[in-house]
Amino acid sequence: MIKYIGSKRALLTHILSTIGAAAPPGATVADLFSGTARVGHALKGAGYRVLANDHNAFAHTLATCYVQADAERWAEPAARILAELQRLPPQAGWFTEAYCVAARYLTPENGAKAEAIRNAIAAMGAEPELEAILLTSLLEAADRVDSTAGLQMAYMKQWAARARNPLTLRLPALRPRPAAGACQAFCGEAEAVAATLDCDLAYLDPPYNQHSYLRNYHVWETLVRWDQPETYGIANKRLDCRTRLSAFNSRPGIGPALARTVAALRCPTLVVSFNDEGYLGRAALEAMLAARGHVQVIEIPYGRYVGAKIGIHSPKGVKVGTVGRLTNVEYLFVASERKLTLPRLQAA
Repeated sequence: MIKYIGSKRALLTHILSTIGAAAPPGATVADLFSGTARVGHALKGAGYRVLANDHNAFAHTLATCYVQADAERWAEPAARILAELQRLPPQAGWFTEAYCVAARYLTPENGAKAEAIRNAIAAMGAEPELEAILLTSLLEAADRVDSTAGLQMAYMKQWAARARNPLTLRLPALRPRPAAGACQAFCGEAEAVAATLDCDLAYLDPPYNQHSYLRNYHVWETLVRWDQPETYGIANKRLDCRTRLSAFNSRPGIGPALARTVAALRCPTLVVSFNDEGYLGRAALEAMLAARGHVQVIEIPYGRYVGAKIGIHSPKGVKVGTVGRLTNVEYLFVASERKLTLPRLQAA
């Protein structure tokens, strides 16, 4: 899966054990801010019926692949098509010029290969689940050879070593359909989607500060939308990065937005993942969730993303800031109609 700030890869064991204490396999679990779909993918593998949602096109594509699409239906045809796509000759065009020449996220050779593959996918008119699998394979292939520190707010002054590797498609790790039933992926604002869902448990991992996932991964958004957007700045960000704003990236907006989303959900249990660097503190979140019943909190220390270790640099590559703390605390807030027995040694 793609590199992603806020990824829950290192926290999956804690998240799954916490959800497992609240909802048995076979239950329906909603993941309202699905991101890379890493959590939804793991929940599907654990036997849950997952309803995943994200408002960004690239994240919806990942969720359609990893949550909605089933291995028994798509693995064989997708593998065959990916092999055909891999054999396509490079085709440099607007994407290569924008993101590999004017900006330097991929080498021009890999950019032209990605562009040929993306044009071919666009011409197929494939069923949505199959298209999502092909696009996910392309996103992950590009991510493995990108030249960034993990975010697309900037790119390396010199090509990263991995950027010299050839872009290679792989079949994503699809899951079979769980016995509980078909999983689904939605693409909408969390509050609106929350009001439409019937589930046993909702997992919420909202943005927690000013960092927009659209701005951080604008190249992947463009690779999925394939809309040749207007761009701005040295990083060639999509122009709609300035207009597609989320209340969850706003200090005054996040509290009311999250409260409305929580209120819209119709389920007995919520699990909310939040970071101690976020705009909302622990006390505020506990107060917000208190109306849902018993609130319990799990604290999980973990290392910050790689950019924190590298430090802050000017556009000329000169280090201008100092590295702060290297460890954060991730909170799991569990709000339920009844008090739950949560995993030991973690409850705060």
